Amino acid sequence: MTSGILVAGIGNIFLGDDGFGPEVMRHVPQRLAGPRVRLRDYGIRGVHLAYDLLDGVDALILVDALPNRGSPGALHVFQADHETLSATAGLDAHAMDPAAVFASLNALGGAPPDTVVVGCEVAKVDEGIGLSDPVAAAVPAAVKALEDMVAQLLVSEQVG
Repeated sequence: MTSGILVAGIGNIFLGDDGFGPEVMRHVPQRLAGPRVRLRDYGIRGVHLAYDLLDGVDALILVDALPNRGSPGALHVFQADHETLSATAGLDAHAMDPAAVFASLNALGGAPPDTVVVGCEVAKVDEGIGLSDPVAAAVPAAVKALEDMVAQLLVSEQVG
């Protein structure tokens, strides 16, 4: 893919609510994919996401679990600030947090695209498969937010 929108679900399904991104991607309607939109569940394969970003995309939508700030299940949609996402420089094939992905991308000679995060505050990240009730309840709203963001980005591409 040399341009367009990449929608990337990230997270570890074996750590409870950390599997939010992959679970949302399971519910995204495939009709959303097309010549300008690519849907992909990366799970914990951060280096694969970094390499795919090297191919060049206009925009990245990351679907991920967020730290609990007192409201498990709360959905947040925001523009990622690449300047404040700092991680140890270099390539880390086992890291999946966005900062590590962008550090890997930089180490490979690439630059991160405009990035929107669709995230949900976790309730638990203990070992085990399955989302907590409040995080599972946020999945449909996350799918809707994702669809809305893709539509907004596609319209802005046509304008720009």
